[in-house]
Amino acid sequence: MSDATDHAAHVQTVPARRRRPTMRDVAQRADVSLKTVSRVVNDEPGVSTALAVRVRRAIDELGFHPHAGARLLRTDGRTSAIALLLEDVANPFSAAVQRAVENEARERGVVVFSASIDEDPARERALAREFGARRVDGLLLAPAGDDQSYLADELPSGTAVVCVDREANGIAVDSVITTNALGAAEGVRHLAAAGHRRIAFLGDRRSIRTADQRYAGYRDAIASLGLPLDPGLVVHDLRESADADGAVTALLARPDPPTALFTAQNLITIGAVRALRRLGAEWSVALVGFDDVLLADLLSPGITVVAQDPAAIGRTAANLLFARIAGDTSPPGVRLVPTTLIRRGSGEIQSG
Repeated sequence: MSDATDHAAHVQTVPARRRRPTMRDVAQRADVSLKTVSRVVNDEPGVSTALAVRVRRAIDELGFHPHAGARLLRTDGRTSAIALLLEDVANPFSAAVQRAVENEARERGVVVFSASIDEDPARERALAREFGARRVDGLLLAPAGDDQSYLADELPSGTAVVCVDREANGIAVDSVITTNALGAAEGVRHLAAAGHRRIAFLGDRRSIRTADQRYAGYRDAIASLGLPLDPGLVVHDLRESADADGAVTALLARPDPPTALFTAQNLITIGAVRALRRLGAEWSVALVGFDDVLLADLLSPGITVVAQDPAAIGRTAANLLFARIAGDTSPPGVRLVPTTLIRRGSGEIQSG
């Protein structure tokens, strides 16, 4: 036998797609009525133990799965599914929020569908519409646009909504957010306590509410310290770590460079650290980043951060959502999750 023939003899063909088993097939296999199968599948009373065992055995043998749409028509409209729309599920912050939501949902037997908005208001609305059409019981949303009033039209009546990381505009729903301005101000004051007076700010897009809140915290701290606000030390609209790398390189090339950096987002912090290390300035220029960075404690110096608590944000938001789904009609509000300053070395570098 040739190698080709021998190989062909061992290749398994993909089995032909077969028809999905139905409740009628289960009834026939178990030799019971269709109504009896329906009662067993839906955990309804009125079926003897012996008949229930026969039906469940037939279900296992056939690989039968109840149709979610049919179940929706039969019940009060609940699907035991929620949607989670975040900026980018690949970002460590978003991933931690998602994991916390999944943990809360799993305890309740609820499925979580998630997607990335990519800071695109049109994508935000399109995804909300898509998940609304699938009749999820609730929606957790990190808003990208400036107006979420569309949710009243896009979502079926009674769909619960809770916003995470940012507040909604144009619709009264619960929100769970970080104390962005207070945390940023604490980070700037920490740098000032080490003797720094020229503290640069590197931030995300000003159109993003969290970025604007963190800049407000920086600006307020500079004012409260009696320091001048130098526009030349403020860089906005940094989206990638490479953008931050370039911005830090340019800042340190100035005749009057900053002696400290406040980086207002984790990817910006990573870019800033790369620039400092490439320039050999990691021990001479202080840095405090907003939001923690993976392995930040293993660098030399370690990265001092104003850490958010994404697990608490996700857990709080999920609990609020499930309470709304269960019928809570209390007035919506804003829940604040505090930040924590973690000192690791980079933020404690003294001014020369």
